[in-house]
Amino acid sequence: MKIRKLTPEHYPKAASLLDHAFAPSRYEVQLFDKLHEHNRTIHEWVCLIRDSVVAYIGFTNAYNGKKIVGLHLGPLAVQPQMQRQGIGSELLRFALRQEVVRGSTIFVLGDVRFYQKLRFEPCAVPRCPFDKGNKNFLSIRNEGDEEYVVGYDPEFAKNRKIIKLRN
Repeated sequence: MKIRKLTPEHYPKAASLLDHAFAPSRYEVQLFDKLHEHNRTIHEWVCLIRDSVVAYIGFTNAYNGKKIVGLHLGPLAVQPQMQRQGIGSELLRFALRQEVVRGSTIFVLGDVRFYQKLRFEPCAVPRCPFDKGNKNFLSIRNEGDEEYVVGYDPEFAKNRKIIKLRN
């Protein structure tokens, strides 16, 4: 198993992984495509086994107004037949050690039980616009206490209804 930065040669394989891992939803693969199409800043890695992409992780900028205040984790995906083997956890631990990520506040909207095992904590502030009451919104290295609604790249808001339905 090798972990590498995502390269253009692996884009189609990563998109296919997202399509399979989140089926029947198409939101994650559409988001992946739009973020790349619009040249958004994304820090992303893949886990490879014999040139097959078996896991993917991406981070996009988190905002307070126009100021970048950290990163949003997501999506994190593992091939369905390879889930529950620790691959996603290992990929996340690897990504959290990378220079571009390790000093940043990281926000995630996701499975509370999974992310708490990896040192993420419930996040009271800032507020997540896609999670009423921040029930599934967590963070790591979040030292702030300022009240605001955390911002996402515009591509996330275009499918806001889908996000609400999935969480």
